[in-house]
Amino acid sequence: MEHGRNPRSQRQAASLTAAATPPAGASRARRWRRRGIYAASVLFALAALLFALDRLYPLPPIDSGGAAVVVAADGTPLRNYPSRDGIWRYPVKPEQVSPHYLDTLLTYEDRWFYWHPGVNPVALARAGWQWATNRRIVSGGSTLTMQVARLIDPQLAGKPSRSMAAKLRQAWRAVQLEMHYSKDEILSLYLTHAPMGGIVEGVEMGSRLWLGKPARDLSPAEAAMLTALPQAPSRLRPDRHPEAAQSARDKVLDRMVELGRWTPADVADAKIERVVAPPLRARWLAPLAAQRLLQEAGRKPGGPRRPGSRPPLVASTLDADMQAAVERMLLDRVDNLPPKVSMAVLVMDNDTLEVKAYAGSADFSDDSRYAHVDMVRGVRSPGSTLKPFLYAQALDDGLIHSESLLIDAPMSFGGYAPGNFQAAFSGPISVSQALQRSLNVPAVDLLDRVGPSRFASVMLKGGVWLRMPAGAEPNLSLILGGGGTTLEELVGAYRALARGGVSGRPRLRPEQPRVESRMISAGAAWIVRDILEGGGHPDRPFYQSGSPARQLAWKTGTSFGFRDAWAIGVTDSWTIGVWVGRPDGTPNPGFFGANVAAPLLQDIVAALPEGSQHVRVRPETVQAVVTCWPLGYKLGSVPLGECPEQRAAWALNETVPPSFSGYADATQGPLRLGGVATGSVLRPVPGSRQVALDVDVQGAEGEVWWMLDGRVVGHGASSHPFNLVLAQDGRYTLTVMDAQGRHDSVVFEIAGVTP
Repeated sequence: MEHGRNPRSQRQAASLTAAATPPAGASRARRWRRRGIYAASVLFALAALLFALDRLYPLPPIDSGGAAVVVAADGTPLRNYPSRDGIWRYPVKPEQVSPHYLDTLLTYEDRWFYWHPGVNPVALARAGWQWATNRRIVSGGSTLTMQVARLIDPQLAGKPSRSMAAKLRQAWRAVQLEMHYSKDEILSLYLTHAPMGGIVEGVEMGSRLWLGKPARDLSPAEAAMLTALPQAPSRLRPDRHPEAAQSARDKVLDRMVELGRWTPADVADAKIERVVAPPLRARWLAPLAAQRLLQEAGRKPGGPRRPGSRPPLVASTLDADMQAAVERMLLDRVDNLPPKVSMAVLVMDNDTLEVKAYAGSADFSDDSRYAHVDMVRGVRSPGSTLKPFLYAQALDDGLIHSESLLIDAPMSFGGYAPGNFQAAFSGPISVSQALQRSLNVPAVDLLDRVGPSRFASVMLKGGVWLRMPAGAEPNLSLILGGGGTTLEELVGAYRALARGGVSGRPRLRPEQPRVESRMISAGAAWIVRDILEGGGHPDRPFYQSGSPARQLAWKTGTSFGFRDAWAIGVTDSWTIGVWVGRPDGTPNPGFFGANVAAPLLQDIVAALPEGSQHVRVRPETVQAVVTCWPLGYKLGSVPLGECPEQRAAWALNETVPPSFSGYADATQGPLRLGGVATGSVLRPVPGSRQVALDVDVQGAEGEVWWMLDGRVVGHGASSHPFNLVLAQDGRYTLTVMDAQGRHDSVVFEIAGVTP
């Protein structure tokens, strides 16, 4: 009997077979998983290989090579410092460059820059095929990233690249760059390092030196020229080979039309421009300020300078146009100065405290004038430039008002007997007149009452460190220049006169913090500024001439022996300081603030823009009052109702102090001639052939007559000074007599007039 299969067993076997055979879709999924795992493994292995190679053959350090550029506030280069191999570079980012240039660069050099991984496979394949068939490199297939690699790798830079080994190394460096930097960072490296002819690298430096403008302002034609230039920097230098540069430029422009980036009409307009470039040379502005900025940028905050540190780009607050204007003014004057005499100028914005012009010497190219000595920071005697702050402090102390009586006559302060510039004296004089005429005796008298140490502390609070000789304490000579300071410190202090008594430290770097200090009260600053502008009389027109914004409050100073001539001025917007002298401290007879520094100050003020507008508002603490001269009292409060003469004055905090004890009495006694003392020997200012005397009379009534050696030389009101000019050496007797017959005489001598 033939045994048949069990149907149930057959069904079970079929079921097992079906279970062992997967569906077609599941099989495909497994295959794709296997392929994915394989691809991931390959990618992982490739990544591991790249990582290992990157560690074994790291990118060379990318730096400026020691190159640096110090720039003005708008980016204008002030001074270039070459790299160790003598190259000038200017770091720049894509957003700081004209879109025209980025368009021509990426279109002409690397249209796929933002898509490839550092190398362009299609271009490399084409280059490889050409090499294989021609046994030489016909086209390099370089991307911008590969060009950057060649620029930064010392083994590639400056060497022929038409070898397979060089191309492979260049391609590997390009891949590394893409691993470590973003596309914009790589583009920035090209914009900074692309060769532009001679010692110039980078589009910004090339644009500044060849075209005289920043790269952000490039025209289409200029952009095309700078795009072509790196391909043959020596052969296409626009200063030496303008025709070749123009031909290369036109090739780039034609390419822009071929690829549809620019229209034929736009390119035709661009080709009209001629390629013209000046010879390559250094164009320096503010060289001493730039040197200072570079040194400070190489220091750690609060620490010493880091050896060899030189940041590639150093920003400043300077205004390139103002700086150029100031330097031209100095150069216009320098030939009229004696040998070895220099000048320094500092201009500061009162609002921001930013330095806008900084000239540390008259002519940086003239070593005979100590051109490399920065006299903005040089410590020198300030002469009379500190007097405004003394009068402001006396106002704050309630000692004076603007028409308080002071005495300018021979005095001794514990053996210290100051004199005036021409050895003459003015007798009774007001605070306003004493400050405007910069008389010495009244200032020393005020300092004696305020206290030298207190005055020095106020100046230090305002940023002026009065440096005394070794072992010396602050004394009465401070107000006549007995303590050293700098032009920079004086400018910062004078700013207080325009900003409510608050001084400020000049800022030369944009990141430098604002440092301000309350130096004097707003009221005292306002009164002193008004005196320096026009005399401090409430009854005069407030603005006498010119624009209110250009109204100048200024003070001159001359140090002992004519070593330093100063002029410091304040307008609503600017504080300006001028120094003239010899950096080695040698005297310059005949050089004083009024005749050499003040004219330059006034020319600078005239050339400055008006700046921000400020409404001059008199502080509530300042009052216009009528006072009784010479007693000093406010009208209506005079003892016994006496008021010989009414004078309008500025008072601070409603304080109208009487004249100092003994001063008023000195003007009410017998008739007395003032302005020159018996026994005086008067000499002319160096360079002059005459002596000018301002004399007056005290205690006279009505008209007076002036007689020289018994001969009448003038007459007028007793309240008006008399000016006497003498042009011969000799001994003279000067007499004054009033209508009552009272008289007084002095005998003096003139020497040094007759050659």
